[in-house]
Amino acid sequence: MTDTPARDVQLELFRKMTVIRLFEKRAYDLFMQNLVKGTTHLGTGQEAVAAGVSQAMNDDDYTFTTYRGHNHVIARGTPLTPIMAELLGRENGLMRGKGGSMHLLDVSHGILGAYAIIGAQLVIANGSAWSAQYRGTKQVTVAFLGDGATNIGAFHEALNFAVVWQLPVIFVCENNHYMEYTAIDSVTAVKRPAADRAQAYGLDPIVVDGNDVEAVYRTAQMVIKKARDGHGPSLIEADTYRHGGHSRADPGKYRPKEEVAQWLAKDPIPRYRAILLDRGVDEAALAEIEKTAREAVDRATEEAKAGPEPRLELAATNVWADGGHSWRN
Repeated sequence: MTDTPARDVQLELFRKMTVIRLFEKRAYDLFMQNLVKGTTHLGTGQEAVAAGVSQAMNDDDYTFTTYRGHNHVIARGTPLTPIMAELLGRENGLMRGKGGSMHLLDVSHGILGAYAIIGAQLVIANGSAWSAQYRGTKQVTVAFLGDGATNIGAFHEALNFAVVWQLPVIFVCENNHYMEYTAIDSVTAVKRPAADRAQAYGLDPIVVDGNDVEAVYRTAQMVIKKARDGHGPSLIEADTYRHGGHSRADPGKYRPKEEVAQWLAKDPIPRYRAILLDRGVDEAALAEIEKTAREAVDRATEEAKAGPEPRLELAATNVWADGGHSWRN
């Protein structure tokens, strides 16, 4: 594996991060206009993790994410309009307006859910990984989690089960250093909340610069190949930072100003843009990617706004199973 990915991959990594950043900026603007239903948990500043990992995945692989999941859904290729429409609570949304920002689902792109219960997705991800293992499809499951989830029992249960069964699953901890409003290092017995616990389950302690999109991509390639070849799970700790507060209701004033400034200086997008220019990528090519991304977000916004309010009869759909045994067959 070469250190520098092919030029088309470099441009795709830049494109994904750019689209994600512009989409989330627009989501913030719409929230401030009272158009977004409920709250939003933005991943601004964390784009390199979603972009790098998704680029290493196959189209039929599976993804589980948290309530801070816009980045991952976009990176996996879900069209922008149904995502934006879901945030606006419109019927043309991914969940027909019933899920909102925290509950995005797109089975057609392998997105098996965004989960608002901390750590819940991890044990469920083992299920899709076991299914792929049982069927012999070589599909890999990637489950994203925040640093706060490492102090949840489900995290430890999921790791233990995945190792025992040697499941093709990758757990990616986006360590943005704050579990909601509390600094993770103030309530955790180890310095690295994910990596320092990996060896307790027989896993390698993998840490990557989560603001270096190519480092994330290379690391994801390595562990995904391992899982696809039948050599079991991995746990990655990606060191990153969210630019804003926990949610749109949080101004994030509990964070030291110096800390915020240091991390803003390591913003993954301008950082990667500068690297590409230094490698000889044409400025016009990057500007065109940015222009196309802005147009796509503008188009998705207008199409989402034009979507109808959900019909009342949709409220009782997709809520429960009939309790029958037929699903087992």
